[in-house]
Amino acid sequence: MNWDAVFEILEAWRTALKAQNEEDPAVTTVAETYRKDPWAVLASTILSLRTKDDVTMRTSKALLAKAPTPAALLALSEEEISRLIFPAGFYRTKAKNLLAIAQTLGEKYNGAVPSDIDALLALPGVGRKTANLVITEAFGMDGVCVDVHVHRISNRAGWVRTSTPEQTEAALRETLPRPFWRRINNLLVLYGQRLCRPISPFCSKCVIKEHCAQNGVGKSR
Repeated sequence: MNWDAVFEILEAWRTALKAQNEEDPAVTTVAETYRKDPWAVLASTILSLRTKDDVTMRTSKALLAKAPTPAALLALSEEEISRLIFPAGFYRTKAKNLLAIAQTLGEKYNGAVPSDIDALLALPGVGRKTANLVITEAFGMDGVCVDVHVHRISNRAGWVRTSTPEQTEAALRETLPRPFWRRINNLLVLYGQRLCRPISPFCSKCVIKEHCAQNGVGKSR
């Protein structure tokens, strides 16, 4: 597998998109907006789950304006947080989890977000996708963040053969050269949103077609 070629092509494609004022995925944009503040990245990643990018951006900004730190969040009620993050998916559950996370950060980590992936996974509502995004986007550490796009495209292309995002993460950690770990999520989320759709992908516009096995692709555009 020529990973260098794949990433070179995807980076050029992303650069062309940005030249047309297309934005990066919401969590990456939030990370850059708030100067990679770990709390901002953690909160926005939680809000992004089952939520469209435009809603993630809007609700993240509303929440962080009122609660720029975990301590500030603890001054808000669960109902206030719910109102701030509506209409993010499962907003009431997320409000409850955010409060529990802020409480834990205050009690165990002096109000700071830990950079250890196992510590992050122990926080309420934090799964592997969220933990990996926090360590990569906020702390600049190596991690393989696998969401639905990375999982789908990696299997469709034939780079891995897995059934779950967790299995895809493990497989990519074995096969993907470490310098590409932090970049794969950003690139493939954009690619999955714009071209490599779950149903009827734009294969005619695919820039990495020669590196894709098109597994499971029936109808395409």
